[in-house]
Amino acid sequence: MRCPYCSHTEDKVIDSRPADDFSAVRRRRECLKCGSRFTTYEKIEDMQLMVVKKDGSRQLFDRDKITMCIMKACAKRPVSLEQAEKIAVEVEQQLLNSMKREVSSHEIGELIMTRLKALDEVAYVRFASVYKQFKDVDSFMDELKNMIEGKGR
Repeated sequence: MRCPYCSHTEDKVIDSRPADDFSAVRRRRECLKCGSRFTTYEKIEDMQLMVVKKDGSRQLFDRDKITMCIMKACAKRPVSLEQAEKIAVEVEQQLLNSMKREVSSHEIGELIMTRLKALDEVAYVRFASVYKQFKDVDSFMDELKNMIEGKGR
């Protein structure tokens, strides 16, 4: 930290306290060279996660959008909003923990499908039918067969 008055790099912290509803720390500092006092704020850097779409465009990650997609797949199924939100939070947390700044929509879809398959198979098939863009009934049936075979193991 440089003193704003003399540019000296050594100071001491006189006082620390939470600021902005505990989202930052306010510190009063004193320069060890000139004795001037100044205030600094420490704040956690928000990591903006970008989603790279299939067409190459980019947009900010939106957990609410994931929750809504899951709820559409779970329409008239015994899946609560809390369960859908839990999946969305888990997916977001896994992506943030990966420390990537950009993630493909394909990767997000795979993470959602893995969790939906364990939660509700009908919702999984509904989500997969949109996500995988089945071209015909045969590709849809292939996915169902894979799901049934995996369940038998």
